[in-house]
Amino acid sequence: MTNSVDFSGRPFHFIGIGGIGMSALAYVLTKRQFPVSGSDLRPNHITHKLESIGAHIFGKQEASNLEFFRPQVLANAVVLNSQEQLTPDTNSKLPQVICSTAINTNNLEYKAALELGCPILHRSDVLAALIAEYYSIAVAGTHGKTTTSSMIGYMLLEAGLDPTILVGGEVNAWSGNARLGQSQYLVAEADESDGSLVKHAPEIGIITNIELDHPDHYDTLEEVIDIFQTFAKSCKTLIGSVDCATVRDRLQPTITYSLHSDTNADYTVTNIDYRADGTTALVWEKGKALGVLTLRLLSRHNLSNALAAVAVGRALGLEFGAIAKGIATFEGARRRFEFRGEVNGITFIDDYAHHPSEIRVTLAAARLQARPGQRVVAIFQPHRYSRTLTFLEEFAESFAHADLVVLTDIYSAGEPNLGQISGESLAAEIAKQHSQVVYQPTLPAVCEYLLQTLRPGDLALFLGAGNLNQVIPEVITTLCEPAKATS
Repeated sequence: MTNSVDFSGRPFHFIGIGGIGMSALAYVLTKRQFPVSGSDLRPNHITHKLESIGAHIFGKQEASNLEFFRPQVLANAVVLNSQEQLTPDTNSKLPQVICSTAINTNNLEYKAALELGCPILHRSDVLAALIAEYYSIAVAGTHGKTTTSSMIGYMLLEAGLDPTILVGGEVNAWSGNARLGQSQYLVAEADESDGSLVKHAPEIGIITNIELDHPDHYDTLEEVIDIFQTFAKSCKTLIGSVDCATVRDRLQPTITYSLHSDTNADYTVTNIDYRADGTTALVWEKGKALGVLTLRLLSRHNLSNALAAVAVGRALGLEFGAIAKGIATFEGARRRFEFRGEVNGITFIDDYAHHPSEIRVTLAAARLQARPGQRVVAIFQPHRYSRTLTFLEEFAESFAHADLVVLTDIYSAGEPNLGQISGESLAAEIAKQHSQVVYQPTLPAVCEYLLQTLRPGDLALFLGAGNLNQVIPEVITTLCEPAKATS
């Protein structure tokens, strides 16, 4: 794949435009008045939104989609000996075809783009080109990228800096996963999952933490560290959490932050108060107290994310008062401990956590919010066979804060099932550490079990990066029906 992105007006065509990362790029390009089209097998509210702002959306991924551009090509063709010959001007009308790692080379649309001679780019090439165009802040790390980048974007927006934002989750403040600002600033989430992180060279880079999370791409943690080290060298300013031993020992951040005041980090906190309705802490900058930070988000991992945002704000010259004001009203991104409703005294929370470390901190936050005597019911859909197999022991130990664990089968995310691991075998491993574990193989079975099992006072926490959260509306609706019948 070539990595030369043309911003002169040449069309962009996204194969799989409905994905969270692809759609953010498509949104910004469409709002910048570039011709944008794309295809997706499952149209959703994101593709509908793109269509409403001018993108052309195809509901299938097939070779004929590229014919959409053919009239433009033929209009500039030179007919010679009854054969259509493309001039350089004609060739410039062919779209730049954007793919993610999820697109297989056997994809019919992809093959048609190759045959037509379209430039083909990875989505990270487009993001890297945008990062290069702006004064960019890129947030990387195994965990916390979406929350941290969204918080930074929101903080800058509230401070009047009007940033362009591209993140891996939807945020109510800008009604989606992207916004186009009119200033020089861009805030982006930078993903390490496929190694493309090395393409980005932002003004400010943030690394929240480093762990092995994608064994489908990396064999060892050392390979992951190598990717982050390359990214770190490309950042003009690197902000890193020294609470992560790997960041502390293997990188050299320009600016450091920590939840522990004895680490000598540039930004630290004391007087921490973790509550069911949020968190407060006194923030210190190189030994000087800046003031009290209040955030609505729960638990220590989100305080760490907020401290990264403070470091960014101060690096940009913002007063602490403006930083604290923005962070105090940030509500978080969708699927990050997202409140989905309450019915019959049962609270429903949706969270994207799919790695053992994420599950532990999310359940700790749920336990913090739970009232005395309230059960925390963890409903988990494992994500990818490779991840489940690699972290089998860690998954088994990550549900300690749950009173009841409900597992369903593994969401493949396109991986082949080699028969080495299943949701049922993961449930058996967790049961060695936990006394209340139930396996339900399908989403309908999960729904039926929850309807029979959930009781008033429960906090039902849905965990996973797949499609488990699709059952939440059905459970809520069904639970509401008896109430309607008796009203």
